[in-house]
Amino acid sequence: MIFSHYINFSLLYNMHKILLIFLIFIASTLCAQKADLARSYFRNGDYEKAIMLYKPLHDKNPIRRDYFKNLLTSHQQLEQYEWAEILITYQLNRFPNQIYLNIELGYNFQLQGNLEEANKYYDICMNYIEESPNYAYSIGRTFKENHLLEYALKSYQIAKAKNPKLNTEISEAQIYGEMGELEKMFEAYLNLIEKNEKYYPSIQRYIAAFISNDYNNETNILFKKLLLKRAQNNPNDSWNILLSWLYMQQNEYRKAFIQEKSLYKRNPENLDRIIEIGLISFEDRKFNISQDIFNFIQKNTQDPEIILNTHIYLLQIENEFADNKEEYKVIDRKYQALFENHKNIKSEVNLHLAYADFLSYTYNQPEKAIQLLKNVIPTVNSKFQKGTIQLKLGDILVYTNQFNQALLLYSQIQTELKNSTLAQTARFKVAQTSYFKGDFKWAQTQLKVLKSSTSQLIANDALDLNLLITNNIENDSTFDALKAYANADLLAYQNKKSVAIDTLAKVLIKFKGQPIEDEALFKQAELYTETKQFHLAEGNYLKIIEINQEGILMDDAYFYLAELYANQLNSIEKAKEMYQKIIFDFPSSIYLVEARNKYRKLRGDEVQ
Repeated sequence: MIFSHYINFSLLYNMHKILLIFLIFIASTLCAQKADLARSYFRNGDYEKAIMLYKPLHDKNPIRRDYFKNLLTSHQQLEQYEWAEILITYQLNRFPNQIYLNIELGYNFQLQGNLEEANKYYDICMNYIEESPNYAYSIGRTFKENHLLEYALKSYQIAKAKNPKLNTEISEAQIYGEMGELEKMFEAYLNLIEKNEKYYPSIQRYIAAFISNDYNNETNILFKKLLLKRAQNNPNDSWNILLSWLYMQQNEYRKAFIQEKSLYKRNPENLDRIIEIGLISFEDRKFNISQDIFNFIQKNTQDPEIILNTHIYLLQIENEFADNKEEYKVIDRKYQALFENHKNIKSEVNLHLAYADFLSYTYNQPEKAIQLLKNVIPTVNSKFQKGTIQLKLGDILVYTNQFNQALLLYSQIQTELKNSTLAQTARFKVAQTSYFKGDFKWAQTQLKVLKSSTSQLIANDALDLNLLITNNIENDSTFDALKAYANADLLAYQNKKSVAIDTLAKVLIKFKGQPIEDEALFKQAELYTETKQFHLAEGNYLKIIEINQEGILMDDAYFYLAELYANQLNSIEKAKEMYQKIIFDFPSSIYLVEARNKYRKLRGDEVQ
């Protein structure tokens, strides 16, 4: 009986405990929701509503600085300076050690035009720093928050004079940045690196906010001059690393390679940064420099993984320049030699993938590639490596019109590798394959999910394909125009360029004046360029510009037309004119910086 009563009591106690936890959870959730709503009102300038919500939040959590600061600012924005003063004074009485509150009091007077009274409170804080330099961090931050940058800077300088060991450089540099004094900002950051190289990664992130990929940008030029000056006066590997990084931001891969080679010769510990330049330049299709880099890596490593991977990239570069069957046979023999000489190492999977690409898209033996990959899959232990091979196999199956088998593979990847980037890529492949098949509604269903993909590249590709589909099915219940275009798109994907060009020509005749016209012209122009029919490509780009001045492909047409004139048609003046069009008429274009750089180069500006 006693045992039974004990069980009942224990059960009631536990239920009460669970209920209490549940109520606490609900209360904290409601509080978080109120805080989010208050923050929303504050950001939107609805200060009266923000005060109504922040007041009880601050009363319950007076230590929360964000609640206090947003409540105070809301009063000040409504010019309720007396209420603001009461709030600050009350907070100061509660927390007398929060010396920075004197700045808030002073700033409240300054907002009312009483600078003399404001300075009294600012001086109080400065005196505290004289006595206790560590106060500089909270005081300097508060000055900065209230846009009192000169005072913020002075507070750090006083603290540094009193205690040289304090690390105030980052705070000072950020203030110089806000003041527009970029040279002083860079110097402060570089001083900190000189003081301790461990700050290099974080300083690089701060500097990145001011650097562009335009080598003619004044800020880039300034930063480069400061680095070169330091490298001459006080040699330090950090300056060369930063120079290399700067050149990478500017897509000047050979200059970055020169810096990294110099560093490597002084300290041949690892090739990681040189490998990174090789990979990035390869992805950017700068094959001449990437070829030089991979050859350098091969000569300076004994690591079999690195050696095999560089061989793979060098063969892919060789393939880019090959243009006849005899050269393809040579490349095939080299692949066979790699399989023979590099057995049983991890990178062998990369070798299979690269060889499958070569067999399918260059050597016209896709069935051999399919069998190769099917044989490899059972030998792989890593599920991510297996997924990567399955993805490649799916692509080749689409290439050979085996859509259903490809869709099955893509679906397996999504099931086995949920929420991974590989699974998101597979979902995009499902959408793309469905689009090729003419199943546009299912393609859109997949694409909508991918809008929030963690991979920006996948999200952008999904957005582009979804936009193409949406723009061309709204007023076409049969989807005939889009089906015809998707068929041409598939032929281009399958490397059947001549047939794709002819198919697009039929699309342009049959669906003239419809939304698909500029897409078909653009795709055909791309194929004309790839098949070296440059004047025909030029005609297509000019036609796009002529028929649709408001079209989404306008800046694309101008940019690729400029590229044609500059690189294939030897019409430099026309190229400059097209680049100028982007610079002046399309300030939001993704091609803006590149167009500006290329225009300046054609104009004869000195390359920095």
